[in-house]
Order: sequence, then C-alpha cells, then structure tokens
Amino acid sequence: MQSADPSTEFMTLIETVRAALRDKQGVGGRDLGTALSKARRRLPRRILRQGQVLSKAEPMVGHPKLVLTLDHGAMRKAGAEVLSYLETVDVADRRKGWWLGMLGGMAFNILLLVTLLIGVLIWRELI
Repeated sequence: MQSADPSTEFMTLIETVRAALRDKQGVGGRDLGTALSKARRRLPRRILRQGQVLSKAEPMVGHPKLVLTLDHGAMRKAGAEVLSYLETVDVADRRKGWWLGMLGGMAFNILLLVTLLIGVLIWRELI
C-alpha cells in the first residue's frame, strides 16, 4: 500500500504507537524514544528494537526529503509489530498481577515474622 505522502503516514504511525504505549503501559514522553526508554523493562527485546527503529526515524519524518531515505517497508513492519503486541497487553490483568504479587510478599513477611516471634518465645522459654 503506497501512500501519497509518507511523511504524514509515518507521523500518524509514530503517534499511534506513542498513544498505545501511554494507554497500555502507562508511559509517556515528549517523543517516542522517551516513552520507549520508560517502558524498557516491560517490553520484550524484539518489540523494543522495533520501537527503536521508529524512534530513530522520528526526527527525519518531519523533513520532506529525509523521509524518502527511510526504509518504508521496515517502518511499516516495525509499527505493525509494536502495535500488534500492545493490543495483546491486558491492563486489568497486569494490575491484578501487581496486587497479587504485593499481597503475596506481604503474606510471606507476616508468616516469617510470626515464625521468628514464636522462635524467640520458645528460645526465651516463655512458651
């Protein structure tokens, strides 16, 4: 699919990726590179590399002659890959997993505290 103006096509693609990162990962920034650096640990390496392809091309997209030097197929592929991954992210499931992890850690700490307390009471011969 050839677009008449690749500059607007790629600007739209980059903005769509930034919006998806903001919605699904909760990260934002003044440009795509900043948003990707904030989401670095939450993204798989392959997706991060594809996002960096878009990020490196972002300054050139606004220039009418420099946009012609970009690999349009790689840009479209990178954008499609990042967007397809971000569509699969379930925000509610991530939030639920975070809370369950937090509660699991607290339960372990309470269990450890009770065990140590009982151990100290036995050692001091109070039980």
